[in-house]
Amino acid sequence: MAVLKESWGSFDGYAVNLFTLKNKDLTVRLTNFGAALAGIDAPDKNGEIADIVLGYDNLDGYIDCKSFQGAVVGRYANRIGGAMFTLNGQEYKLTKNDGDNCLHGGNFGFNRRVWDYKYSNQKNSVTFAYCSPDMEEGFPSALIVTVKYTLTDKNKLKIKYEAIAAGDTIFNPTNHAYFNLKGKGSVLDTVLQIKALNYTPFDEFNIPTGEIEAVIKTPLNFLKPKRIGTYIDKGRIGGYDHNFLLGEAGEMKKAAVAHEPESGRIMAVYTDMPAMQFYTANGLSETGKGGVFFGKHDAFCLETQFTPDTPNLPKFPQCKLKKGRRFRSTTIYAFGIK
Repeated sequence: MAVLKESWGSFDGYAVNLFTLKNKDLTVRLTNFGAALAGIDAPDKNGEIADIVLGYDNLDGYIDCKSFQGAVVGRYANRIGGAMFTLNGQEYKLTKNDGDNCLHGGNFGFNRRVWDYKYSNQKNSVTFAYCSPDMEEGFPSALIVTVKYTLTDKNKLKIKYEAIAAGDTIFNPTNHAYFNLKGKGSVLDTVLQIKALNYTPFDEFNIPTGEIEAVIKTPLNFLKPKRIGTYIDKGRIGGYDHNFLLGEAGEMKKAAVAHEPESGRIMAVYTDMPAMQFYTANGLSETGKGGVFFGKHDAFCLETQFTPDTPNLPKFPQCKLKKGRRFRSTTIYAFGIK
């Protein structure tokens, strides 16, 4: 199946395109604005098709977006406390865009950039590339990043991240897709399993305290599948926005499985990253595709990554990328019907 490319407008003088990948069951849409996942059309148990990724009908929606819909975020996904860190004895001050924190790379992170691209009909893939300059949003050293999306015949969407830096830096990418396995409406009845024994508690600024706590006997216990909404009102933040510890970095593992009973759709997440942020769109309030309003708890995110504030928490797996050393990581979203 050939990759379809169509013009989707421009941003800051750069051409933006929409790319479509297809197999016998799924249609995946991507754009080089933010290297974003713009949609996945998937059948339900009755053969009805719905787009299970939130987003917008046109480029303007993504340009105006404040919720990182579908984008690759970086240089550092999630939060860095105080918007500063120390590397090789030197302190770096970052853009503050979340109170005193730096969130998802700052005001003009990867999600606000137009990426170069190439695509392969044979591999049913699109690869996006971006060169992040030295001190962009305060992060040291120039960094070349590539993100390759591949849709397989077995209904897996593989996202492969690679990067190489001109000097020592930090790097923590993720994809910020908002999923709704019904297509629209609340996700509170979606049944979720997260294969994590521990999580990282956080302070009033959403920065990890440095402690590790067990999920057992807490609302964060998703070791056995349960409705997202079962204990969602028990936390202090109006929903889930928590980081789960998955295991060693570099080892591929099944991180989560989501099942939507009404539609029958299933999505499993595999990753070689050491942690994953589970977010239930607690602050979402926007109008998206087809003029449909999506609000609080109308989607969930499963963002594979390093632990938030890792550069300031030395006992956690570190995201330091040394000069000339290549970063590689893969996350897979696998889709099916139950």
